[in-house]
Amino acid sequence: MENAAQLLEDSLLVIWNDRNAERRLQAMQNVYATDIHFYESDHGLAIVGYQQINDVISNLQAQWPIEFQFEITRPASANHQVQHVAWNLGIPGQPPAARGMDVAIIENRKIQSLHLFLDAPNP
Repeated sequence: MENAAQLLEDSLLVIWNDRNAERRLQAMQNVYATDIHFYESDHGLAIVGYQQINDVISNLQAQWPIEFQFEITRPASANHQVQHVAWNLGIPGQPPAARGMDVAIIENRKIQSLHLFLDAPNP
């Protein structure tokens, strides 16, 4: 990819926004390392690999209204192997239901680890 920060944008917009599990698994091959580690919080173990992350996405999407989408609030940026992107989650055009930031460690042009920083939910 010409723009290294594009990996994180693709993680949100191509993978996490897609409601089709099979397409997500295919897209993961272009964005995530095979043994990607996803850390939802500082409490608990990493979620490892395409299938486990895909299952997490499916479970979360089942709880959200169908209109929910991730939107990037400012372009992703990179500093060597570390990238970050800020985002909102909710119905486009309405106040977000959640806000946060993802930080990724990149190795061999793929996201090796993904760390979620969730802001307090909106009232």
